[in-house]
This record gives sequence, C-alpha cells and structure tokens, in this order.
Amino acid sequence: MRSVIAATLAVVAGLVAANMLGVASAEAPTTTTAPVRSLSVEGVANVPIAQSANLATATAVYRQAMAEAMADGQSKAEFLAGKAAVTLGSVQRIVEAGGYIGCTNDEETNYAEYEGEQPDFGSPPSSISVLPSAESESAPRVGAVRKPTLKHPKKRVSAKKASAAKCKLTASVALVYAIS
Repeated sequence: MRSVIAATLAVVAGLVAANMLGVASAEAPTTTTAPVRSLSVEGVANVPIAQSANLATATAVYRQAMAEAMADGQSKAEFLAGKAAVTLGSVQRIVEAGGYIGCTNDEETNYAEYEGEQPDFGSPPSSISVLPSAESESAPRVGAVRKPTLKHPKKRVSAKKASAAKCKLTASVALVYAIS
C-alpha cells in the first residue's frame, strides 16, 4: 500500500512540475518580426498580334507582352516609391494576371473576330483585376477574350476589310515589392 501511495505522490509531483514549466514557457517573452512593408502594382502591356496567329506565335507574343508588363510594373513601382519617399526593394511576389486578345476593323469602330489560336493566359487569382471595375458589363474578365463594346451596330464586313483587322494582345502582371 505504501508503494502505491508513494507512486501516486510521485506522479502528482511530476504533473505539478510539468504544469509549472509549461506556464513559465508560455509567459516567456516571444520575439516577433515586424511586418514587411510592401508596394503592390500591376503592369499592363499591349502588343500587336496577327488576326490568325498560330499557337507558337501567340505564345511568343504573350511572353513579349508579359515582359513589357513587368517593365511597366517596375516603372509604376519606382514612381510610387519616389512619391512616397521610400526605397524600393526587391520583388517579393510575381503573379501572372492573365490577358486577352481584341481585334477591330480598319475604322477601329467595329469588333472583328480573332481567328488564331489562344496562348495559355493562365488562371489569375480572383483578387487581381486587370480593369478598374470588374462589375462593369463591358469589362472583360481576366484571362478571357475581350470583345469591345460596339460604338455602332455591327455591320457586315467584306472579306477584304476582315483581313485588314488590327489585333492586340493585352497582358497583365501583378508585382509586390519590398519597401523601406
């Protein structure tokens, strides 16, 4: 019986000691790091593309547009950092924000159909928008082919005019820079 009581007291003493150590460690000061200050921008670029581009050409044009969008984003970040009197640091995050292809006829008043292959515009996060208002009916969704709002009712376009359509590929890249 004495051994059972002694064992019970030893277990209780062990639990009390462990509990005290747990409380002491929870009350110990913790080190926290300050949040990284950042600057977010969206670079956008428009690059001409043939109305009936093949996949290789469409992909090359899209990559050129993404490169130009990166340069546009860096330019915007440098401008904003200068206005805010902060130092622009390195890029912390890059997000492919999608794109679209839009075509117009010679008069640039009527929509013309893009007849080529689509590059892989990716699937941008829903929190990134390419246009100021995603709620606007005429605003295309990121990654979708944009059909501009017609200024006049759509007219039949002759084969000669249809071949003269001007198309542009628009790409967007979201960038997050560290600032100090």
